[in-house]
Amino acid sequence: MDRFKQLQTFVDVAALGSLSAAARAEGVAPAMIGRRIDALEARLGVKLLVRSTRRLSLTAEGGTLLEDAQRILRDLNESESLVAQGSARPTGLLRLTAPAGFGRRHVAPLLPGFADQYPDVSVVLDLSDRLVDLIEERYDCAVRIGDLDDSDMVAIRLADNRRVVVAAPAYLERQGIPRTPADLATHHCLSFGNQGNQSRGWLFRVNDQLTPFRVGGRLECSDGSVLHQWTLAGYGLAWRSMWEVQQDLASGRLKTVLDEYCAPPNGIYAMFPERKHMPARVRAFVAMLRQAYADPAYWGEPVSG
Repeated sequence: MDRFKQLQTFVDVAALGSLSAAARAEGVAPAMIGRRIDALEARLGVKLLVRSTRRLSLTAEGGTLLEDAQRILRDLNESESLVAQGSARPTGLLRLTAPAGFGRRHVAPLLPGFADQYPDVSVVLDLSDRLVDLIEERYDCAVRIGDLDDSDMVAIRLADNRRVVVAAPAYLERQGIPRTPADLATHHCLSFGNQGNQSRGWLFRVNDQLTPFRVGGRLECSDGSVLHQWTLAGYGLAWRSMWEVQQDLASGRLKTVLDEYCAPPNGIYAMFPERKHMPARVRAFVAMLRQAYADPAYWGEPVSG
């Protein structure tokens, strides 16, 4: 940075004809301008300016450097201008990651339209239930659901994520309907085991307290889509997000139980390493998700009015 500052000062002095004129233009003391020129000459080991009380002139080395310095600074300004223009228009490669099930249903289907709207953006989407390190693995943005543990990331809440206990009608006819969370101890519960947000148990509001209940069953899986299929097949109860089971509830393929004990919703978030100087492609992607998810009709909910 000091090197470029010295070059800029040298160019300004040569253009304005004196140290004092360059100092007035920058709003600093003439002594500071002189120190920069002295430092530049000391670093290069040559005399660049011949200074007298009445005039200033360039040495042969100074004339050579002036031409190169003007070109370097012009190229730098042009490069910064191009980057600034690009930051205002979404361009470049957008690397995204999202949970597999949610990403298949609620991220991937939106991306072709996003690509059509922003033809200068290329998108790579990684669907994985593992916790991706955005900085280490160089992702621009992650969609995450539930409790957020990474305090170094910036998070924007996109929508609420409400979870319900569901089962197929056949299972409820065969095993009965649980009336309280404690009744889950006598039911076949399909869960992630120690995966993700279910590691503490299924959460319910009991006596105005958020209470985890450990559940058990003969079937566990780390893939949410498998649990979903097992639930539809009548193998047990599952604690699932509304974004996954909304259509099944509307069609009657699944029914909810323990609704009066439902915990408050957690969140669906867009996460990225920093907000300052966020690339336009990330801003555009987050804006698209917020607009889509804010529409109740997107989630199959009735629209009031």
